[in-house]
Amino acid sequence: MQELRFMVDEGYQLLGTLNWSDHLPALAGLDPQRVRSRCARLVPRVNRFVGRIMDERRFGPARHPDTAPDFVDVLLSLQDHEQLLDEDMRAVLWEMIFRGTDTVAVLLEWVLARATLHRGVQVRAHAELDSAATDHHHHHFPLPYLQAIIKETLRLHPPGPLLSWARLATSDTVLSGRHVPEGTTAVVNMWAIALFGSDLRLAPFGSGRRSCPGKALAMAAVGSWAAALLHEFEWAPTPAAPVDLSEVMRLSLEMAAPLAVELRPRPTKKCI
Repeated sequence: MQELRFMVDEGYQLLGTLNWSDHLPALAGLDPQRVRSRCARLVPRVNRFVGRIMDERRFGPARHPDTAPDFVDVLLSLQDHEQLLDEDMRAVLWEMIFRGTDTVAVLLEWVLARATLHRGVQVRAHAELDSAATDHHHHHFPLPYLQAIIKETLRLHPPGPLLSWARLATSDTVLSGRHVPEGTTAVVNMWAIALFGSDLRLAPFGSGRRSCPGKALAMAAVGSWAAALLHEFEWAPTPAAPVDLSEVMRLSLEMAAPLAVELRPRPTKKCI
């Protein structure tokens, strides 16, 4: 677990570093921030770690026949044209471990921070969740108000305000009358998109064919956790550490100061 934590932390730090060698032609052949050298050490270590997981499943003791197959079993069972090469399988498994967990946790923290500061919003969310708890089909209850809270939080604090829309020019092109050379990384500032008119849409996960494939899972995970935590507790600021909405851009747009609150169990909540 310690090795995995180091690799994940190192990967997040490297991905969140602005590598000047990628943006300044004069530094293209240099590595002043040691980003490339650190990546060169990290990648083989990741491959060995994920490779051990695959080998343990391939050559380890047989599992009980009643054990449900997991994601590794599914990948290893692919046959014919669906079969993956080992390097592709390692990439897929590492992506499952590495990506997505940070953005879900970051977004959930922002949702709870906003709910803590806006007492009226939290009260309405409690009422909606209590209503869902008494519904016989509560597992399919849409929770529109909670979804609105999450979407408004995404608008204010998108976990990837710049990275979600980064695109690499594969050839020289002209964009709005400006020449964009091949190899240029173009980044859309999500905060610059207007809120009304033709831009009236929420796109925190990017857009087009390269949009985030985990969007549905992320929204479901954040909705589930937010519903459970808001249903169980009242969230209130602590006098000693008021909620600070200052932001810091690492791999994701995080709270500069971790959220500190007082949790009060809701005595009148209805059980789900």
